[in-house]
Amino acid sequence: MSKRILIIALGLLCVMGAKAQTIVIKSSEDYSPFVFGHNLEHTRAAVNSGLSAQMLLNRKFAGKPSKNQGVAGQWTGIGGKVFFQQGGPAYTKHICLPSMSRWNEIGAQYIQNLEEGQVAGICQGGLFLKGGETYELRTVTKVSEPLKLKVELTDREGNKVYASKTLSLAPSEDWVVTGFDLTPSSGDREGSVRYTFDKKAEVAFGALSMMPKDNFHGMRPDVVANLKAIGPRLLRWPGGNFAGEYRWKDGLLPVDQRGPLQAVTEIETQPYSLGYDYHEIDTDDFIALCREVGAEPMLTINISWNTPEESAQWVEYCNGSTDTEYGRIRAERGHKEPYNVRFWSLGNEIGYRHMEGPDGPLAYSEFAGKHADEMLKVTPCLEFCSSGPYPNDNWALNSAAVLADKVEYISLHHYAGGRRNFTTDEDVRKSYEEITASFKGNVDIAKRMRASLDATGKRLHISFDEWNQWYSWYRPSCVAEGIYAARTMHFYLNETNSLDIPIVCYFQPVGEGAILVTPEGSTLTANGQVFALMKAHQDGRICKVADNEDYSTAATIKDGVVTITLINDSFDTDREFVFNLKGEVLEAKLLSSTDVIPYTFFEESPLEIPASRKTVRASLPPHSVALVRIKTQ
Repeated sequence: MSKRILIIALGLLCVMGAKAQTIVIKSSEDYSPFVFGHNLEHTRAAVNSGLSAQMLLNRKFAGKPSKNQGVAGQWTGIGGKVFFQQGGPAYTKHICLPSMSRWNEIGAQYIQNLEEGQVAGICQGGLFLKGGETYELRTVTKVSEPLKLKVELTDREGNKVYASKTLSLAPSEDWVVTGFDLTPSSGDREGSVRYTFDKKAEVAFGALSMMPKDNFHGMRPDVVANLKAIGPRLLRWPGGNFAGEYRWKDGLLPVDQRGPLQAVTEIETQPYSLGYDYHEIDTDDFIALCREVGAEPMLTINISWNTPEESAQWVEYCNGSTDTEYGRIRAERGHKEPYNVRFWSLGNEIGYRHMEGPDGPLAYSEFAGKHADEMLKVTPCLEFCSSGPYPNDNWALNSAAVLADKVEYISLHHYAGGRRNFTTDEDVRKSYEEITASFKGNVDIAKRMRASLDATGKRLHISFDEWNQWYSWYRPSCVAEGIYAARTMHFYLNETNSLDIPIVCYFQPVGEGAILVTPEGSTLTANGQVFALMKAHQDGRICKVADNEDYSTAATIKDGVVTITLINDSFDTDREFVFNLKGEVLEAKLLSSTDVIPYTFFEESPLEIPASRKTVRASLPPHSVALVRIKTQ
């Protein structure tokens, strides 16, 4: 990294009841923008009920039907003497690798109305309907007789009809896809969608879809806006663990036809959707998202199920010209220019029991090397990240070092903490202090990883592409975890160069950590508020702060403006910072909270900055984070 001497010297005095110590910064250096990365794993609440605008659950009829009735999970049957069957022939499918398919992934909902004039069909409730908002719907159907299919948006019981559409369907050998819009006249927090017919006939549903018409590539625009607000410079997708279940070629099918993907090794990846993902977002959508929010894409291949040739074909789809087979397919899908994806992960957490694939370093290095070789034939300048149970000297020597001539990034993951208790004042203090101090686990494991990789004698970078509190994705917003996120980000900012960690990804932003998503809307959590504040450091040069062992300070400089973020992690004591710096204060704001327990957020307020001829002072209350930007003289 290049270095230069700053024209100004930034002095920082930290006052906490002890004699102040002057800290002088005299140099700055470039650093990787990908320290501001996020792991957007296609899992749990990140896509389903998160990023995806799709409102219908189990819309492709995966899994087993209800007992004694035959109605697909998440759906309710309508009618008395109605015969429901779930199974095939189905509309959904997988493109290749039938060995990867699971029996319950592919199905359709068949409905036989046994009495003429009887109303039969299916419905799904729990839909948050906005009055006056337009929704786009699609039905994929086959019918045995010409009939009228009524589609209605109603109240919970189906008594109030807010919008309706009658489709005239005729028998066909092929599945029929019908798209239309509905705009409810009134809003309803517990609305329903109903699909009914009254003819003695059979209707088969291959897939059903409903989402707001203003969606962004099938994603919620409000969630996309909040993702943009936290400033991700790199997004790692589709996993994580989900990478071992993902089949990229299915994304070449129409979205309604993509077969659901069953959680293979454990239901952890899809606990809220009957153990299935419905493949709502494909490669094109993900790239569009990256471009919208300003992030570099990082794709993780399914190294266990895809062949090296199939991994190379994914590279060709992303990076190939229109003269290549898969580049031409991309162009035919409306994307003529190559995506130029440079970062690729060769699997995820290989060597752990929960992931399929080779579990030893030599076997993995041989396996991953074959994928890398084929992928490099397509794009020679790819940058790879290898996997393993790191830090581990055996894996460093027999995998990382073996692959070093083509793989320079080595994946590292760490999750801190455990069960917390907030029921008494003492419990709150103890949990807060444990949470905020647990950032040191990231420090310790990164240093051990650095030493292990350096011992190989190879030039290897750390990709710290998953970090967070353990099980934080199941918990509400919490200021204590916001302070933890701030301290962790300060560590990465201060040590990205010294420990050679160019890539850092928080797990994970949407629906499970930084952005709270509900049917009504989305908002930043305490962690998200911290990331939105920290992005002020982007595109500057990192300033090394001496005597900053607690990482309470991070500073960058760009175009003569020094950006400083400060953390007071104390539970109940104010902390004062004094800058020995001349200049104009351009911005000064504070994120603070009177409480730290679950369901808390930071409040943003102006930060008072008393200034003298030589110093600038900032006083921070307990558990707070501040941003100060100063134009130097």
